[in-house]
Amino acid sequence: MGILSGNPQNEPLHYGEVFGVWSFLTAAKGFKAGYQTYLNHTGDGDLKKLIEDAIQGLTQEISQTEELLKVNGVGFPPTPPERPSADLESIPVGARFADPEISAAVSMDIAAGLVACSTIIGQSIREDVAMMFGQFHNAKAMLGAKFLKLNKEKGWLIPPPLHLNSPGKE
Repeated sequence: MGILSGNPQNEPLHYGEVFGVWSFLTAAKGFKAGYQTYLNHTGDGDLKKLIEDAIQGLTQEISQTEELLKVNGVGFPPTPPERPSADLESIPVGARFADPEISAAVSMDIAAGLVACSTIIGQSIREDVAMMFGQFHNAKAMLGAKFLKLNKEKGWLIPPPLHLNSPGKE
């Protein structure tokens, strides 16, 4: 029986796992604060619901990653303050984020989160860490699909040029 056999929670985290989880937690805390701000700028009810879902998911991820770091004796990154609610109409039109901009930004964040989860899964030697980030990955993929559908339905998705014809084909 080696050091890396038996109950995964009894195995030490390696430096890559610590850095990956700590970095993920830092980003999640920042995204949560940003999304709370986006809620103040959002006028579309469907988008507002998805942002609330994203905040709920981030809250769960933050809780789970903080617990993992705590039991392994790793300090937490700073937590930004909770953002207050504001009335959309009190934000001047020129100073507001537009709903399509907000949806695109959150969609990009979700895509980056998928890559981060995959990276942590790939570098993990502890099964519990890999499984935790596998769950985060699945939740982000589902949320990303909802944002994609919303972006298409609202006409907010701007695709790159479509490649319809190949040279030599008629």
